[in-house]
Amino acid sequence: MKVKTKSDALNIFKRHGGILRLSEAHRLGVHPATLYQMRDAGVIDQVERGLYAVKNLAEHAHPDLVIIAKKVPHGVVCLISALYFHHLTTQIPHYVYVAIEQHATAPVITYPPTHFFWFSGRNFTEGVETHIFSGIKICCYNPEKTIVDCFRYRNKIGLDVALEALRNYLGSSNCKIDKLREYATIARVAKIMKPYIEAILE
Repeated sequence: MKVKTKSDALNIFKRHGGILRLSEAHRLGVHPATLYQMRDAGVIDQVERGLYAVKNLAEHAHPDLVIIAKKVPHGVVCLISALYFHHLTTQIPHYVYVAIEQHATAPVITYPPTHFFWFSGRNFTEGVETHIFSGIKICCYNPEKTIVDCFRYRNKIGLDVALEALRNYLGSSNCKIDKLREYATIARVAKIMKPYIEAILE
């Protein structure tokens, strides 16, 4: 069924989290000409070629993650972005950090700024949580897996970032030390993390 008015098209956007690919909009009955009219009228923004979002997308709790979830549906939010999502860091991510499976091709993304990391095997598949924001699925590593990954990539993101997250986590009421050690073993950083964990827990 073809959508006849910009108001109807806007309602379709809102029912789908406020962001649609051109192909998705067309499948839902929104003609490309209607999208261009809405863009020119300032009702929606063209986030990137073939991707459109309503003006109030920034009202999402995590607008950049919503956009990335659309652009990289098989990616997983990781490292500093995941720490920020779980309130485990004072760092404000300047990029969206996304894990993709080893040998996968990273898409070209101009917005938001994105850093890709290639994970393999259980380091990619373990510890993935799914969160739904306005109907859009965002995959993000859980707190324990995220902290372990930060130690794996400490030379790239900074040991201080990993230590701050570990300290915040171990001081929380939701601390699951056995789960943390399990992921550390999988990632082969258990020996590296052990003295830091013991020092913080003393």
